[in-house]
Amino acid sequence: MADDYDRGRRDGLRLALEILATEEAKWLPLLGQSSAWRTNLARDVRYKTLQVAQTRVQTALNRLRPADDVSAANELARAIEKAGL
Repeated sequence: MADDYDRGRRDGLRLALEILATEEAKWLPLLGQSSAWRTNLARDVRYKTLQVAQTRVQTALNRLRPADDVSAANELARAIEKAGL
């Protein structure tokens, strides 16, 4: 049961990383494009905040990673073996 909970937490963090990466990609082309300096400043701060959030979520994901294996492929292989497929 604890394995399922931990796997769910890691999946949630991976989803959060994908969302943050999408948001970062959305704001990157807009940096410095406005004629208003306040808008450019707000966009720059938002972009840097997304980068910091990505780093923190990645750190949390690394802390939750099982100590005995370091790749998602190994985790998937164990789940397949456990299911008997």
